[in-house]
Amino acid sequence: MPAGSSKKRERQYEHIRDSELESGKSEKRAKEIAARTVNKERARHGESKTSSRSSIHDTSSSRRGGQRSHSGSQGPTKEQLYNEAKQRNIHGRSKMNKKELADALGH
Repeated sequence: MPAGSSKKRERQYEHIRDSELESGKSEKRAKEIAARTVNKERARHGESKTSSRSSIHDTSSSRRGGQRSHSGSQGPTKEQLYNEAKQRNIHGRSKMNKKELADALGH
């Protein structure tokens, strides 16, 4: 935690770190996730000297609650769709864009 953090942010950091450890993350990864989350919340609430644009304007991590896990914000990438189309032997896949690949695969 950065120097000068409030007791609330320290508790938040510990809670997130412990939660990540319980879900099977390594100590190093759990600390990183907790620090990033707390720093983003500090920036959002004006508690830090510097902050990125995405920290302030993006959906808050507490509200987002895992919406972007696994599939990402826009689903599978074009490359992932192409590889799946290749495995299914879909003809014309090399000339398809992302939407066309998704439609051909039934996504």
